[in-house]
Amino acid sequence: MDFTAIDTKIRELENCLENTIPVRPDEQLYVGVDLGTAYIVVVVLNSEKQPVACEMEFAQVIKDGLVVDYMGATRIVRKLAGKLKERLGRELTHAAIAVPPGTGDKDCRTHSYVVEGGGLEVTGVLDEPTAANAVLGLENGVIVDIGGGTTGLSVLENGKVTYVADEATGGTHVSLVLAGNHRISFIEAEELKKQAGRHDEILPIVRPVVQKMGSIVKKHIEGRNISAVHLVGGTCCLKNMEQVMEKEIGKPVYKPANPFLVTPLGIALNCGV
Repeated sequence: MDFTAIDTKIRELENCLENTIPVRPDEQLYVGVDLGTAYIVVVVLNSEKQPVACEMEFAQVIKDGLVVDYMGATRIVRKLAGKLKERLGRELTHAAIAVPPGTGDKDCRTHSYVVEGGGLEVTGVLDEPTAANAVLGLENGVIVDIGGGTTGLSVLENGKVTYVADEATGGTHVSLVLAGNHRISFIEAEELKKQAGRHDEILPIVRPVVQKMGSIVKKHIEGRNISAVHLVGGTCCLKNMEQVMEKEIGKPVYKPANPFLVTPLGIALNCGV
């Protein structure tokens, strides 16, 4: 796996959080909407599938991969799409979305209704680790997407997904442990864990949660021919958590420089029109 190329793609997308790349009036655009437990992210790619704009907002409208505030989620998607329209001078019409592995048809439809309520026609629904693999390009191994609410994984063999699983342990649980340990609010804990300079202090406190994530992965890949584990998702931004998981799983664990934006970019790459 070429992590240098992957990190370059993600840096290009990071740049688009503040900067807008011009697009032609008639140019085909590809849009991905990531309805996360902690953040809703909308990514726009140009006709060559290069990032041109990105918007995100902290939100607590999704819990464990399921929509718990339909109106709130719809309002945020509409707001972010509107901001992107202003930035690009273009209407956004279509989008792909992703859900945790194993999400039922009813909940998949709810995710679609949220995005369609925000003004975008949903042209594709895929599971989050599979979306991430559009960026990683993994042929064999396991992709683990750890978001705010869940730890989801996809096992790939010869580039094909052969097994998926998802369990409710993620960044929300990390924040709850931090909040209890420091006697601060959940929102304050969310802000604390984003302070990279304090990650050496944070990791020992939340180690049991990270070990739980590792045990989830270990359980689901046991007996399978897995050579390495690849991490994506916002929770994986926690410095050195991959070392804790590697010890728990007993296999090499890798992650890109910024795991947070891998899945949103992969969703956009899967946008059909």
